[in-house]
Parts: sequence; structure tokens; C-alpha cells
Amino acid sequence: MKRNKLIVLWIPALVIVTLDQVTKHLVRTTPSVQNWDIIPGWLSFHYTQNPGMALGMDWISTPAISSIAIVATIGIIVYILRSLEHANLGYLACMGLVLGGAFGNIIDRLVMGYIESYGGILEGHVIDFIHFTLRIDGYPVFPYIFNVADIAISIAIISLLLFHQRILPVPPEERYDDDDQESERETPGSKQAAAPAGGGISIEPGPGDVDIETEERSSDSEGERFAPGTDPADQRNSTD
Repeated sequence: MKRNKLIVLWIPALVIVTLDQVTKHLVRTTPSVQNWDIIPGWLSFHYTQNPGMALGMDWISTPAISSIAIVATIGIIVYILRSLEHANLGYLACMGLVLGGAFGNIIDRLVMGYIESYGGILEGHVIDFIHFTLRIDGYPVFPYIFNVADIAISIAIISLLLFHQRILPVPPEERYDDDDQESERETPGSKQAAAPAGGGISIEPGPGDVDIETEERSSDSEGERFAPGTDPADQRNSTD
């Protein structure tokens, strides 16, 4: 079971890293697609190199951003492996997308400085090229340029937010506590009368029913008023 979970985790990561690096290489080495209107007014390829964080944010230096990205990715891997026992396949698939996207951009940060001859390790810029060019009233709907790695991370985060109650890992003790609390909740009218000891069936007498036990007790008490061996009718006449 653990092996299957690791496969579900690492296959999406490997697929995303491969797609991300292949598409980046094609765009970087093919000038004809570096400024290409795929769907005019909607979608284009605009080749750019991002020295900052995701979506073009560059608040701090490139080496610092690269270091933070590496540390954060290591932390995510540690967390996933520690929660692997309680994780389901949907959660692991989403985290595989996150890791694939993180690895794809980290590779750029580690090697692009050498490839493009503008810096060393941790100084590489991330290649972005996908651009939604749709505008409404002159304002861009989504002004940022991104890549396949960013798409994978975004899909995973949105899926985790939408389906977190189903796919986030839950330790067994918390799951059992929730089940116990749910079983203790009883809706009105759900309680049933307990069966008497010995497995008998309890039957409540209705308004017109005769209580057999009471009738037998009254008959016994009436019979005790007459002497043994005498006819109750004769003794009643002699009394009169």
C-alpha cells in the first residue's frame, strides 16, 4: 500500500517536471514562438525570464527567493512523508502536482544562470511564456505570464481548497472521535423501547384488552372464600 501511495505521489510530479522543462526549452530555443498569438485577443506565448517569485513578484533578491523555494519544497516533502500513512490517493496526487511545479521552477533557478551566462547557482531566472491577453474595458483580466509548473501548482491548490474535507489526511484517532460523536447524535423519535430480559416481546395492552394476569388473580382470591370440597353455589345459598 505504501508503494502505491508513493507511485501516486511521484508520477504526477515527474510528468509535470518533464512537461515544464520540455516546453520551456522549446520556447527558449525557438524564436518563432516566443511572441506568438495562439488565439488572438485571448491567449499568447510571450517569452520572458522572471527573476522574482511566482506571477512576476520580485520583492527580494533572486538568490534569497531561490533559497526559500528550496527550503519550502523540502518542508513539503517531509510533511507528505510523515502523513503518508493517513493520506489518501487524491491528496497525494495533488501534492505530486505541487512538487512537480516546485521542482520545475527550482531547476530554472539552479541552472538557467549558467545556461544563459548571467549568473551562478541560485541566480537563475524562471522561464515564463503563457499569457492570457483578454481585456475587458481596456483592463487585462489576468496580466501575469506563467508556465506549466505554475498551472500544476494552481490546480493542486484549488483542488485542495474545494475538496479539503474529502482528501486531506486525517489521523485515525480523530476519525474515530468524529464517528463516535456522530453515533451519539440521535434524531427525535429514533429511540425504540428496549426488549425485556430473556428475549421476550413486550406488548402494551390496548384500551379494550383484558389484563389476563389481573383476572386470574381475582379468580383465585374469589375461590379462596369458599371451603374446600363444597360447591361454591351451595355455600353461597347457605350463607344467604
